Amino acid sequence: MKKLIASAIFAVGAYALAGSAQAAGCGDVSIAEMNWASAGVAAQVDKIILQNGYGCNVTLVTGDTQPTFTSMNEKGTPDIAPELWINSVRIALDKAVSEGSLIEAAPLLSDGGVEGWWIPKFLADAHPDIKTVQDALKHPELFPAPEDPSKGAVYNCPSGWNCQISTANLYKATGAEKLGFTLVDTGSAAGLDGSIANAFEKKTGWLGYYWAPTAILGKYDMVRLSFDVPHDKKEWDACTSQQDCASPKVNSYPVSEVYTVVTKAFASKASVAMDYVKTRKWDNGTVGKVLAWMTDNQGTNEDAAKYFLKTYPDMWTKWVSADVATKVKASL
Repeated sequence: MKKLIASAIFAVGAYALAGSAQAAGCGDVSIAEMNWASAGVAAQVDKIILQNGYGCNVTLVTGDTQPTFTSMNEKGTPDIAPELWINSVRIALDKAVSEGSLIEAAPLLSDGGVEGWWIPKFLADAHPDIKTVQDALKHPELFPAPEDPSKGAVYNCPSGWNCQISTANLYKATGAEKLGFTLVDTGSAAGLDGSIANAFEKKTGWLGYYWAPTAILGKYDMVRLSFDVPHDKKEWDACTSQQDCASPKVNSYPVSEVYTVVTKAFASKASVAMDYVKTRKWDNGTVGKVLAWMTDNQGTNEDAAKYFLKTYPDMWTKWVSADVATKVKASL
């Protein structure tokens, strides 16, 4: 009996030492909780897994693309930016990576950040001839404008966003106005979302700009149309994305690279956690469904992260070892 008790005490002690060693190996970790939904949920997923699965002491800090990148590059904090859309900081990030201060861990979105012009799937199914934007523009009658149903509508990106410029230039390049369309200013993200929800409620056509991953595309089944040309980066940089470009050409939106970026210091001090960060990725479809659940249930980023972990174990358990998965599941 004494031997059994002694063995049990030794086992508990060894487990505790292993746990403390793991925590010591991971230590304090700061994660940027960016101010858009998909990135906020990703930060919370990372917090739950790193804290409960790897014993890290995790702190979340509010972030946005440019200020977070600058702080990581110049001050070495926060340690992790789970969802960094790197096209907007590409040159500076390449320099930081070459100098060794930052590391591109892995793509977070397996299919990248996606932009384009979309139509409802129910309309695409009813009109299988519509495969491209140009096909859709042959049918203004299918996309009635809210103020003048005799014209078709192309819904623009929210006011003040960069995509408002590119959408307006592509509207001009495709000759949409001459084909009987008007460009509708939705005013805000809420206005744009509302126009899509209204189209699905009334089962009417809708054509316009949107992006993924988002709650709307998780809730409403939409089809992205091709512009029937490859993405021309030179044209995009020189004209498509520029205000008041005189002669825009038809162009395709780029697929945005969305990576997890970490500091060199984090990668050095928390190698076991780094293995996780280099492995985990999810797709736009899954993220969209999680964000749709979040919207419908008025959930927080943390609520949505827990929903993801409870609903999609087949996905996230592949990112971690079996013992880490067991600890995370027990924490939910």
